[in-house]
Amino acid sequence: MKKVVRKIIHVDMDAFYASVEQLDDLALKGKPVAVGSESERGVVAAASYEARKFGVKSAMPSIVAKNRCKNLIFVKPRFHRYKEISKKIRYIFFEYTDLVEPLSLDEAFLDVTENKKNIILASTIAKEIRTKIKRQIGLNSSAGISINKFVAKVATEINKPNGQKTIHPNHVDSFIDSLEIEKFFGIGKVTAKKMNDLGVFTGKDLREFDQVDLIKHFGKSGKHYFEIVRSIQNNPVNPKRIRKSIGAEQTFSNDLKSEGFILEKLEQIAVDLEDRMKKNSNKGKTITVKIKYSDFTQETRSKTIDKYISKKEDFFPIIENLIFHKGVTKSVRLLGISITNLYKNDRLSIRDYSLQLKFDF
Repeated sequence: MKKVVRKIIHVDMDAFYASVEQLDDLALKGKPVAVGSESERGVVAAASYEARKFGVKSAMPSIVAKNRCKNLIFVKPRFHRYKEISKKIRYIFFEYTDLVEPLSLDEAFLDVTENKKNIILASTIAKEIRTKIKRQIGLNSSAGISINKFVAKVATEINKPNGQKTIHPNHVDSFIDSLEIEKFFGIGKVTAKKMNDLGVFTGKDLREFDQVDLIKHFGKSGKHYFEIVRSIQNNPVNPKRIRKSIGAEQTFSNDLKSEGFILEKLEQIAVDLEDRMKKNSNKGKTITVKIKYSDFTQETRSKTIDKYISKKEDFFPIIENLIFHKGVTKSVRLLGISITNLYKNDRLSIRDYSLQLKFDF
C-alpha cells in the first residue's frame, strides 16, 4: 500500500483584534494599539505589531504594557465586530474546500487535498486566499502549508506577518529535525525546560527517544511527542469540530480577600456560564474553578460527576464545595468557571480525504 499525503493549510490572521481596530479607525493605523482594558487591573487581549516591537503581548497586565510602551493606545474589544469579519473570512475558505476546521475567530485549518477549484498546488491556494482576504476585507494574514496540521501550524510562524511557508513532503523530516523544541506547537516553557534537562533541544534530539521513555517522562503526552516528531498524525481536518469546554471568567479591579466575596463573584459568573451553556445547547460532567491570585500564581479545582448538567442550580453547589474544601488563603484577582466533558463531542466519523502521494505541493 502506497503512502498517503494530505495538503493542509493553516491560515492565521495577523494581530487580528488589533488589526480590525486599525482597519475601522484610520487614526490608529501604524500606531501601537492594545485591545483590552487600560485599568490598573486590566489585561491586554491583543496587540498590534507596532506595539509588539516594545514587548507588548496578549495576556500581559495593562500596567506592564503601558510601562513598556508609553504611547500605547488602548481600545475596548468589540467581539461582535470580530465575529462578523471572521464569518466573512470563513466564506472565502469555503470557496476552496468544505473541510475547514476553525480553531478560533482568527485561525483555521483547511484540507485542500481535494479542492473545489482543482488547483494542484496548496501554496497557490494559500496565496489566493490571503490575497482575497486582503482585497475584500483589508486585513493581512499568514499561512503554513504541509502534510499535517502540526507542521502546517508551525510553518505559519516562519514568515509572519503577511507571509506564508510551505514545508514540502520531502523536507518535513529535516524541518522537524532542525526545529527548536520551544517552537513545537503545544510544548510550553515548563515542558521545554524538562526536555532541555534531558538533552532534548531540537526535533532530532527528541527523535532519539523511544515511545516508552517519552511516556515515562511525560505521561500520555509522551505518545503524542513520539508521533509528531515522526509526522505520525492521523487526525484529519475536522469541519464538525465541537468545542470541548464552555466557560466564563472575570478579572477584578480590586482583590477579593474573603471567601464570601469570592463566592458572590463566582455566583455572578455562574449565571453567565449557565446562559452560555443554554446558547450552546450543551451540558457537561466536569466542573472546574480557576483561581488567579494577586501574585499571579494560579490554580484550578475540578470535580467530575456521573450525570450531565448545565444549570446553575446543579453546578454551583459543586463550586461551593470546591472552594470550601481547600479554602482560599490569598487575595484573588481573577475567577473563572468552565464545564468540560461535554455531551456533544467528537464522536462523528470523518471521511479520510487523503490521496495517493503526489509531489505537486
